[in-house]
Amino acid sequence: MPTYRKDPDAIARLTPEQYHVTQESGTERPGTGEYLHENRPGIYVDIVSGEPLFASSDKFESHCGWPSFTKPIVPAHVRELDDDSFGMRRTEVRSAHGDSHLGHVFPDGPRDRGGLRYCINSAALRFIPRERMEAEGYAEYLDQVEDPA
Repeated sequence: MPTYRKDPDAIARLTPEQYHVTQESGTERPGTGEYLHENRPGIYVDIVSGEPLFASSDKFESHCGWPSFTKPIVPAHVRELDDDSFGMRRTEVRSAHGDSHLGHVFPDGPRDRGGLRYCINSAALRFIPRERMEAEGYAEYLDQVEDPA
């Protein structure tokens, strides 16, 4: 069983935008994220800790400007916290082991898939294509990866 943790070396390698998003609870500009239009099968992991967060099969086009998912791969890898910043009431999403700010979750996702929309910053993620998952230590999640809906 892999150990996921907030890795100081990974933090040191972050771009300024990745650092701002993950460590300072920032947000990338809508429509600019690297993975917004990523459609290959695979998984998305925390850029800091490597913990698996979302599968391509749970990704959907929400037209909100950020990658959107219906659920996390492993619910225990995602923490949800009340966020009252900027005069809004939202639910922040953070990685459980890396403590990276990922984005927010909203109750306006596809009803037939649970009704949630995890609105996630690309800058907080690293995409691992299905063909690389085994080599990178994520073989146990291959059964959760299908072509995106």
